[in-house]
Amino acid sequence: MQSGRLDGQPPRNGDWGPAYVIQGPTSDIGLLTLRPGDEMPNHIHHHCDESFVVVEGSATLWVDCAEQFTITPGDVYRCAPGEMHYFTNTGDQVFKMVFIKSPASPGDTINLPWHPGDPAPVVPDATN
Repeated sequence: MQSGRLDGQPPRNGDWGPAYVIQGPTSDIGLLTLRPGDEMPNHIHHHCDESFVVVEGSATLWVDCAEQFTITPGDVYRCAPGEMHYFTNTGDQVFKMVFIKSPASPGDTINLPWHPGDPAPVVPDATN
């Protein structure tokens, strides 16, 4: 058994960004923190799905650079392998959500730069 705490690891960028709480071998679980104005870059996973559980604040989730969702505490979403996803905190409060990647797929995150209003990027083929 593995265990962790959502406040057990600092975010990657000091006071914002992802922080992994539990990693592998079958899933990775972490907490994403975005301050007002922060974004989690548009990215894709070819080999894992990623689920999201909002615990604090609100943000905008974009899926495949086309569908836009306002997500708030209690909302749960899942992106299947191959679905791009991008988060931005356009509110005035800190946003926090739990993310779960399954199966654990180290190296499976491919950043595809994009912002609302831009054309969708070309998605590379899966190599493995």
